[in-house]
Amino acid sequence: MVRPPLSQADRARGVRLGELLRAARGERTAVEVAAAAGISVETLRKIEHGRIPTPTFFTVVAIARAVETPVDAFCVDS
Repeated sequence: MVRPPLSQADRARGVRLGELLRAARGERTAVEVAAAAGISVETLRKIEHGRIPTPTFFTVVAIARAVETPVDAFCVDS
């Protein structure tokens, strides 16, 4: 099954999600948060910079737990 290309709106939501995650990380390093979330630091950086605009739900939940923020704080409207 071929995935359809992402729209500009999808990409914009990914950038906004990354901004929210970066802000929630605060003073903690990407290495600390990635380790706590059980993901690679490169994956976290890609999400934070919008290069992975549609991360899996479980990845977002893991990051939310790592930064001790309710997952609904990362809900991004269109």
